[in-house]
Amino acid sequence: MNAFTSESSPTFKRQSYKLLQSAVCLTALSTLFACSQPDASASAASSLQNDKGTAVTANVAESNVAESNAQTAPLISTTASNPDLLKNVSATVYKDANCGCCKDWISHAEDNGLSATAQDVTDLAVFKERYGVPAEMRSCHTAVTTDGYVFEGHVPSKYVAQFLENPPVQALGLAVPGMPVGSPGMEYQNKFAPYQIMQLNKDGTTEVYADIVSTEQQL
Repeated sequence: MNAFTSESSPTFKRQSYKLLQSAVCLTALSTLFACSQPDASASAASSLQNDKGTAVTANVAESNVAESNAQTAPLISTTASNPDLLKNVSATVYKDANCGCCKDWISHAEDNGLSATAQDVTDLAVFKERYGVPAEMRSCHTAVTTDGYVFEGHVPSKYVAQFLENPPVQALGLAVPGMPVGSPGMEYQNKFAPYQIMQLNKDGTTEVYADIVSTEQQL
């Protein structure tokens, strides 16, 4: 047996693992670059960083992509229009001026009836702290309704409406930490990574509100 060509050799396994890591990293970085591009000249880094180093890093997206094993699904638009879903809801969305995926999420919410006012800010951390979003729950934008409920990140409109219909007494809102591939505003090349919508509680605790395992579930 030739030890240098055997697929069971340690050298072969290490090389295969490194190739797999490289593929996952490239997919994640490409996704983040697409998110942060409102136009061809935008900087990828500008949409990922919050003030004082609070950032949604490439590691978040890499983890999501890795957990989903880079699975693909037929591309289903998460901007399906249902103008009655959030027709009586108004919110201010705090975001970075260069965040393309933030704009895409706002479009998704507006297509479903939300009256949104985008506010570009340089210190996102101030608003996340003001509205009680824990560091580990943060994403690239924060939406706050006129009733004071908080929706952090790429929360599907369907679940915003579901929450507002019957808000839990102890809850202040919902969050989708990081930027999961395939969530509303984060569509990219038919990719989808399962993720959780987290409930933010007034006492600072969090709990799972919904497990999202498919693009269809978001509609």
